[in-house]
Amino acid sequence: MDKIIMGIDPGTNIMGYGVLEVKDGRPRMVTMGIIDLRKFPDAYLKLGHIFERVTGIIESYLPDELAIEAPFFGKNVQSMLKLGRAQGVAIAAAIERSVPIHEYAPMKIKMALTGNGSASKEQVAGMLQRLLKIPQDEMGRFMDATDALAAAYCHFLQMGRPESDAPHYRGWKDFVNKNQDKVWKSKKS
Repeated sequence: MDKIIMGIDPGTNIMGYGVLEVKDGRPRMVTMGIIDLRKFPDAYLKLGHIFERVTGIIESYLPDELAIEAPFFGKNVQSMLKLGRAQGVAIAAAIERSVPIHEYAPMKIKMALTGNGSASKEQVAGMLQRLLKIPQDEMGRFMDATDALAAAYCHFLQMGRPESDAPHYRGWKDFVNKNQDKVWKSKKS
């Protein structure tokens, strides 16, 4: 299915965005960039600017869906609050324009692109550059933009995958608990 996917990497100083076009099952980068919030002295002015810019990007590229990176949980509660507000305002802009939203954990995005959930930003950017054949001069100097494009690419990879009927496990103990009869049979053999 052909569609436009917008990705966002939330930030309180630099917010990244990226837009993918999917045609005939193949993704192509349309654009990526940043929303620079460093010049705004007030947190609320930053939030207003995020809303305006995200709304403007949505109006320019008309995405069918938005993939946004979920904030990671750190030790600094104030930073988490600020990041959550920035993410919430970006989500509100998408909701106002009726764009469906999909949230992905940073680890899931990295895993989808590189096969390594703890890959560096540079590894993610390098993989995107190879997969989408992005010329070096279009890569930009801020990894926030490539992180946003990575969220969009992660969503592209998730599209069209039917829900599996395979059992889901929360960990090794859950697996053992749900398969005690099989584990017990193998011990008897």
